[in-house]
Amino acid sequence: MPALNYATQYSQALAQAYPYVLNFGALYNAENDTRYRWTGAKTIEIPSISTTGRVDSDRDVIGTAARNYNNAWEPKTLSNQRKWSTLVHPMDIDQTNQVTSIANITKVYNEESKFPEMDAYCVSKIYTDWVAQSKTADTTVLTVDNILSVFDTLMQNMTDKRVPENGRILYVTPSVKTLIKTAKEISRVVDPKSAGTSYNRNVTDIDNVQIISVPSELMKTLYDFTTGWVAAVGAKQINMFLVHPSAIITPTSYQFAQLDSPSAVTEGKYVYFEESFEDVFILNKKVNAIQFNITA
Repeated sequence: MPALNYATQYSQALAQAYPYVLNFGALYNAENDTRYRWTGAKTIEIPSISTTGRVDSDRDVIGTAARNYNNAWEPKTLSNQRKWSTLVHPMDIDQTNQVTSIANITKVYNEESKFPEMDAYCVSKIYTDWVAQSKTADTTVLTVDNILSVFDTLMQNMTDKRVPENGRILYVTPSVKTLIKTAKEISRVVDPKSAGTSYNRNVTDIDNVQIISVPSELMKTLYDFTTGWVAAVGAKQINMFLVHPSAIITPTSYQFAQLDSPSAVTEGKYVYFEESFEDVFILNKKVNAIQFNITA
């Protein structure tokens, strides 16, 4: 039986899954992913346009015409190339065809290894790039008394830099989500007639900013990706990550997945292999659309 290349349908399935199974799925589907051009196998360029401001007009004089805008390209070089493979003995699986078998295996691999790794890489890479732009995270120790004040400060930092208020997302650890739910400034109105015996205490947004809770282990500033992912020595805990998705880009240069049938070379086993060349970047001109609170 000839080798079957699953790259196309596999990548389509992943694209459909990202918004629902990745904690940072909204960032992996950011609008910027359609605005770049490839200049090689691993380099992309992001376009930007700048203009001058207005000047006084004189109705009695014709001014000198000139070009008052400029176009520039911000290059980004991908460096995150990852692979995974496995042998599958025909006797180790139920009597199903190889498509179903590999689908079951990759489902577990994706949900328990690959997707968490992508989350870990995403937030840590954004933090690293952000700090490289001379930014410093807030290190206030969060409590029920100050949680909303810290949030207001992060929001204010963005608003002062003209970051759009609409569309911001606040990623928090479960413990911070609890602080928000029990914050002293939070007021709730409970209607016994409509509430009945059910009391929904979930907080999904503050000031129209969507709140997404992310496991603490996937909110570190640094990871070791030697095999899978694990928090690196010296990694700090990210408590709050406020971001506007327009500041993020998640390009993929190459993605391949293939299942080879049993042969003498593989000693009668199926061989599955996948590889991808992808990365996560922040746009330098929109660095102010990112804010962090971390544990010092």
